[in-house]
Amino acid sequence: MTRIGKLPITIQENVDVSYSECEITVKGKFGTLQTTIPETIGVENDNGIITVSVKNNTRNLRSLHGLYRTLINNMVIGVSEQFQVTLILKGVGYRAAVQNNEIVLNLGYSHPVKLEIPKTISVEVVQNTTINLKSCDKELLGLFAANIRAWRQPEPYKGKGILYKGEQIIRKAGKSAK
Repeated sequence: MTRIGKLPITIQENVDVSYSECEITVKGKFGTLQTTIPETIGVENDNGIITVSVKNNTRNLRSLHGLYRTLINNMVIGVSEQFQVTLILKGVGYRAAVQNNEIVLNLGYSHPVKLEIPKTISVEVVQNTTINLKSCDKELLGLFAANIRAWRQPEPYKGKGILYKGEQIIRKAGKSAK
């Protein structure tokens, strides 16, 4: 058994976890998340503490043990607290705005980039250059942040692009003149 898979998951008071044969549903004040679990993974709820176990002890199932324990833990944290990602637009003329259910990015292209915002993600733009993303689904939040970032990845010469908050860009020296 893996070390991560052995760790128990504590459930807060405002979170409701229901488990059927191969599906787990977690409900909280920020939403409801649901995922399917293989039959070989067992989930037990004892007085607010969830333990994940493996029915067969093969190498492949041991890796799934830690994976599904982490997925369930992320679901519990997400519906009780929410996850947050902050993106920073760094560059001359780079700015963002939220219009209806889409985010409009001006990133130096000849046209503005429009991306539709998923229903479970809330987007807030601060001072035109900082984008705060919040969601209870960690996977969907990371995917949406990566899709935004893919339009202008940080480059090492001037440091321009879309950066995660706290990210350090290793700068390179440009050409040296003779």
